[in-house]
Amino acid sequence: MRESGATFVVRCRLFSSGINLVKPLRFPTDWHPKRCDRWMRVLRSEAVVRWAKRTLRLGLLLTCFTSIPTSTGCRGIGRFGESRQSIAARRLSRQGTKAMRQGDWTVAETLFTEALDVSNVNDAAHRGMSESLWQKGHREEAIAHLEKAVQLSAGDPKHMQRLGRMYLEVGRVDEAARQCQIALDSDREWAALWALWGDCQVARNEKDEALSAYHRALSLQPDYPYVQLRTAEIYHQQKRYDRLLATLDRLRDDTELVGDVDEAIRPGAADLLRGIAMRELGRTEESVQFFIASAQKNPEDATSRLQLASIAVETGQPEIAQTWLAQAMRLDPSATRNAGWKVETWLATPPGMVQPGGMPIHPSQPPIIAAQPDASRPQLQ
Repeated sequence: MRESGATFVVRCRLFSSGINLVKPLRFPTDWHPKRCDRWMRVLRSEAVVRWAKRTLRLGLLLTCFTSIPTSTGCRGIGRFGESRQSIAARRLSRQGTKAMRQGDWTVAETLFTEALDVSNVNDAAHRGMSESLWQKGHREEAIAHLEKAVQLSAGDPKHMQRLGRMYLEVGRVDEAARQCQIALDSDREWAALWALWGDCQVARNEKDEALSAYHRALSLQPDYPYVQLRTAEIYHQQKRYDRLLATLDRLRDDTELVGDVDEAIRPGAADLLRGIAMRELGRTEESVQFFIASAQKNPEDATSRLQLASIAVETGQPEIAQTWLAQAMRLDPSATRNAGWKVETWLATPPGMVQPGGMPIHPSQPPIIAAQPDASRPQLQ
């Protein structure tokens, strides 16, 4: 029977000679066993795969070009360059993020601006620009960029968590809670979302709900300094000092390190809370050591100085009280007066009784205090 069909050229290997040759072949039409066996030997699986890949690429290319409406002309072809623009925008965004983490905000903002110029639909560029503007104090513009990032990313929980945090910091509590709820519907295993939900409940004065959220966050991430401190603060407000100390016992020493998804941790906050709890439990000497540590870690905080001054008065050491009161007055006069101190009376002493404000703090010094005196305590006259 005469063979017919499309003729094409394949490269085959003659097994007898070991020489590569180009040989024209025809598709067999009668499918004789010998001819089929010859095809199976010539067209190995590797050759078939290569031929199939080339055909697929050609088909995809033709499909792309034939799908462009003729009315769009060159503009339609220009759309295929969008991928290159996206790649360039992502590269600039990564460079901006790196500069931002290194603290070079000027360079970071420039890179994010260039990324948005290249492609305005890159959510990472909008997120980075939002952080840059937020750092400069441009709150509304920062929120607008982050809202755009959430929209472009189809509700990325990471963007939504950060947007909720921004809403909360500017006092838009309901909007923050709404963002957090939507994000939790997508990801209930991320501790930072539960931390944000707890903060929203604190802002609503729902302390029990906040504790539940913080406990959920700690069950997902036991080593979470921010949540541990927030939990301890609620225990302090509820006067549950044993639970406060138990919570802070599991806190790392390097609590000044905090992620970029939470509020910053105030230096010395853990020592301040420990000191308050120790004082309320009657362990005054231990509380003094924690208050001194808090004052050392946060030289700009008047609270620890007021606590130390109060303890000095209770233990009959007015000269020491004057020292700490003078420092607190210099740092925050309004907080000192609001705590109930008659500053004019205490500071109207002979020269030399109050040490200079720059006095170094030594753990061996006598008692002093670490948070504003409780309202239940007698006002110091």
